[in-house]
Amino acid sequence: MKQNKLLTLGLALLAFILINIIAGFFYVRIDLTEDKRYTLSEQAIEAAAAFNSVVVVDVLLEGDLPAEFAKLKAETKQLLEEFASGNDNIKFNFADPLSDNTRTEATIAELQSLGLTPANVTVEENGRVSQEIIFPWAMVNYNNKTIRVPLLKNKLGASSEERVNNSVQNLEYAFADAFTKLTIQAKKRVAVIKGNGELDDIYLADYLTTIRDYYNIGAITLDSVETNPQKVLDQLKEYDLALIAKPTEAFTEKEKYVLDQFIVNGGKSIWLIDQVAIELDSLFNAEGSSMAFARDLNLNDFFFKYGIRINPVLISDLYFSQIVLASGEGNNSQYNPVPWYYNPMVFSPNNHPINNNLEAVRFQFANSIDTISNAYRKTILYSSSLLSKTEGVPKLISLDIINTPPDKENYKDGDKPLAVLIEGEFTSAFNNRITPVKLEGAKIEGSDNKMLIIADGDVIKNQVRNNRPLELGYDKWTNNFYGNKEFLVNSINYLLDDTGLINIRNKKVKIALLDPEKIADQKTKWQLINVGIPVVLVFFFGFAFNYFRKRKFST
Repeated sequence: MKQNKLLTLGLALLAFILINIIAGFFYVRIDLTEDKRYTLSEQAIEAAAAFNSVVVVDVLLEGDLPAEFAKLKAETKQLLEEFASGNDNIKFNFADPLSDNTRTEATIAELQSLGLTPANVTVEENGRVSQEIIFPWAMVNYNNKTIRVPLLKNKLGASSEERVNNSVQNLEYAFADAFTKLTIQAKKRVAVIKGNGELDDIYLADYLTTIRDYYNIGAITLDSVETNPQKVLDQLKEYDLALIAKPTEAFTEKEKYVLDQFIVNGGKSIWLIDQVAIELDSLFNAEGSSMAFARDLNLNDFFFKYGIRINPVLISDLYFSQIVLASGEGNNSQYNPVPWYYNPMVFSPNNHPINNNLEAVRFQFANSIDTISNAYRKTILYSSSLLSKTEGVPKLISLDIINTPPDKENYKDGDKPLAVLIEGEFTSAFNNRITPVKLEGAKIEGSDNKMLIIADGDVIKNQVRNNRPLELGYDKWTNNFYGNKEFLVNSINYLLDDTGLINIRNKKVKIALLDPEKIADQKTKWQLINVGIPVVLVFFFGFAFNYFRKRKFST
C-alpha cells in the first residue's frame, strides 16, 4: 500500500516536470478579457514584426504612482509583453525619471526640452491633497532614432476613469504607430499646394514637421498652370496627396482642371477652405471691429460635383473657445480670457477612426457645409454643437459682443457640418463640360478615392512666438491644448493608409476601476471583512479538525 502511494506520487511529480519542460518550448497566452484588449490586431503585429534588430522601449512610469497611473503602467506592461512575445527584438524597461530628488528641477527641464510634457496630478488620500508631477511617456529607440510615445490621453472634462480608459484604448495604436515610423521604408509623398494665397510655411510648420515621419513633403505651385498645365499635372502625379491650406485667391478653370485630373487619377486631397474673409487680428484696431465678406474662390461648382457646398456664413456657437484681450495700460495691463462665439470648440462624435477618442478641436470663423446626395459616401467628422447658429455676410464683427450676453433662443438651429470625408469612385468635375485645356491621359472616371473637406482654413494653422512656430493645437494666450494636430494627422494617415493601421483606433476598451467615494465610505467595513473573515475561517477549520480528530481516535 505504501509502495503504491510512493509510486503514484513519483509519477505525478514526473508528469509535472515533463509538462513544465514541454511548456518551455511553447508560448501560449489566452486573452480572457471581454474586449480582447490584450489581443493585438494584425496591423499592430505586422508593425512589430518589422524589427530585425533590437529595439528598446523606455517607459517613464515607475515608482510610487497615483492609482490611475499605476493602472496605466500595468496596462502598458501587458501590451509591451504582447509585442515582445511576437518579436524577441523588442525589449522594454520602466524607469522613474524623478527618482533622484537632488536633480528634480534639472531633470524636469531636460525632459521638457525633449518635448516630454509632464502631467500635474492632484492626489487625494486620507483627506490630504498633494500635487505630483508625472511624465506619462515612452521612448522607442531603434537604430539611433527615437520616437516619443504619449501614454496619457487626456480629454477636456474627463474624469479619472475616463482618462484611464482613453489612455489604455490608445496604447496599441500609439506603439504600433511608433514602430511604423521607425521601420517605414518607402514613404508616400505629400504636395503642399501654393500659388493661391495659401498659408505661409511658418503657419504649417508644426504639422508638416509631424507628418515628415510618415511622408516626404514637397511644394507644388499652380502659377505655372497658365503657361504649362501638362507639366504641373505631371509633377502632381508624382505625389499621393495634395494639401490645400486656406487659399485666399480664386482658382482659375485651368488650375481646377489640373487638380481635378490629379484627383481622378487617384490623388488624395485635403481641402481647408474659408468662404468668408475675416481674421481676428483685423479686429484689433481703434474701432475694435471689421467687416466680414464672402470670399469667392471659384470652387463652388468643383465641390458641388462631389456632393459638397461650403456656405459663405459664419458659425456662432455657445460651445466656444476663448480669446484673450488686454485691459489697462502700460505696466497695469491685464490679459483676460473672454468668450468668443466665432471660435467653436467642437467635440468628436467618435464615429470614425479619424476622430475616435480625440480632444476637442478648435475652429475659428468656420463656415457650414451642406451635403448633397450623390453616389459618394460622406462621413460628417465634425459638426457645430446643437447650441449654434449661422450668420450671413457681409457682417460687421465687433469685439463688443463679449459684453452682450447671447440670446440662447437664437441658438437652436445647430449641428452644422464642419468637416466631411468623401469616399468613392470619383468622376471628373468637368464631366459633360468643355475642358479649359487639353491634357494627356485625361480621365472621366477614376478609381476608388478619398477627399477631406474642412470649412475652416485655420484648423491647420499653428501660432507663432518670437518668429518660431508653436505646436499645432496649442493656444499661447490661454495655455490650452486642442486636438487639431491629432485630427489632421489621423486624417492624412487614413487617406494614405494602405496597411489599415489607423483602424486600430476603432478598438474599444473598458477598464473597471474602483469607485473612490465607495472606498472612502466603506473602508472600515472592508478592512474588517478582509482581516476578520480569514481569522474566523482559521478558528472554524481548526475547531472542526480537532473535533473530527478526537472523534476518530477516541474509539
